[in-house]
Amino acid sequence: MKRIVILGGGESGVGAAVLAKVKGFDLFLSDFGTISPKYRAMLDEYQIPWEDGHHTEEQILNADEVIKSPGIPPTAPIIQKIAAKNIPVISEIEFAGRYTDAKMVCITGSNGKTTTTLLTYHILRDAGINVGLAGNVGRSLAYQVATEHHDVYVIELSSFQLENMYKFKANVAVMMNITPDHLDRYDYKMQNYVMAKFRIINNMTSSDAIIYWQDDPVINAQLQKISTEAHLYPFAEHSHGGSAAFVDDEEELIFNTPETSMKMPRADLALNGLHNLFNSMAAGLSACLLDVNKEDIRKSLSDFAGVEHRLEYVETVDGVRYINDSKATNVNSCWYALESMPKSKNTVLILGGKDKGNDYSEIKPLVEERVKTIVAMGKDNEKIVKFFSGVVPVIDTHSLKDAIKACRESSTEGDIVLLSPCCASFDLFRSYEDRGEQFKEEVRNLKKEI
Repeated sequence: MKRIVILGGGESGVGAAVLAKVKGFDLFLSDFGTISPKYRAMLDEYQIPWEDGHHTEEQILNADEVIKSPGIPPTAPIIQKIAAKNIPVISEIEFAGRYTDAKMVCITGSNGKTTTTLLTYHILRDAGINVGLAGNVGRSLAYQVATEHHDVYVIELSSFQLENMYKFKANVAVMMNITPDHLDRYDYKMQNYVMAKFRIINNMTSSDAIIYWQDDPVINAQLQKISTEAHLYPFAEHSHGGSAAFVDDEEELIFNTPETSMKMPRADLALNGLHNLFNSMAAGLSACLLDVNKEDIRKSLSDFAGVEHRLEYVETVDGVRYINDSKATNVNSCWYALESMPKSKNTVLILGGKDKGNDYSEIKPLVEERVKTIVAMGKDNEKIVKFFSGVVPVIDTHSLKDAIKACRESSTEGDIVLLSPCCASFDLFRSYEDRGEQFKEEVRNLKKEI
């Protein structure tokens, strides 16, 4: 009996363990950290042997195959020892793909992938398609394959998840954009990050489709270097060179695919801002390629509620609007947030967290145009303070409570306080979700004090 070892006891790892159990493998799960009570209960329910707090090498290095959770870097000591023994390492997505013939709509990008994933899922679900949601959002793909049946899966894929995918094939691959992110994982070499992202198009055939932002220089450069049988469906704000989705001179959003030709007023989109126009284009094109009814696409693009922690309105306190964009964990994502702010220089911007090799020059022009004050929030804000000193006033804080206090003191009626940190959250918070929830709680506490 083939022995499978799973490293990581979170959503991805436990889902893979359940699928391996259902398929009859000899298996063992090991997590160097602490497995949460929820996942311990699932492992026990399926009678899966597990450990946490350490790795028992004798139980791991005898594996025929290892399934690695995406958060574990290839430089981790246990991964190095596995590699030394030439034991194959795959991802949960790769493993799950072996046991389903569902169509796969796979979405990646440095920014916009979560909104696009949820919007695509929203369109397909409301059109009556038997669709599952997986990857970075939703439940583990492997767990769903083990316990349910779906005709289509919409999957958000990070570069980390794509690293250990080899034979998995997307039917529709969506690349929103590629800008510098997670470079600390990729030896600070942008091309390594690009190549990880482009694994999403591996194994695609002439019956498959690649949807991508036509004006992304990184994607365009990489497409010139590779060959693919898949059909290309680019989208852009304005049509040029065969755009499959664009906005015409009458502000109508146009979709053109072999399956569907449709239009709708841009003003009818539920999501505002240039970045959300691109998200809507990518989701709409995916739905067109799956032959979803035009009216269903229009309706879903116009009634989608949005994504938590992405330009999420929280409260208005003393005439100041507070916006939670905690999901902006890189510079380009913050750029899109600032692009949607007024040009009246009335935004107080909260930046800071765990720097991943950020270059803040991308947002400098928008900061100069739209930001009145930057509030730095993190354990070490030296890089932010140094870069923006002389550009706008910068206040250095080291806790959320102090940052909120500084924002309140720096803002007046009609201003906007925008949490769009550019950085990962792990210096002060458990996750970007935790950062966003704490931000919202602090803002609501301000409201109660009035």
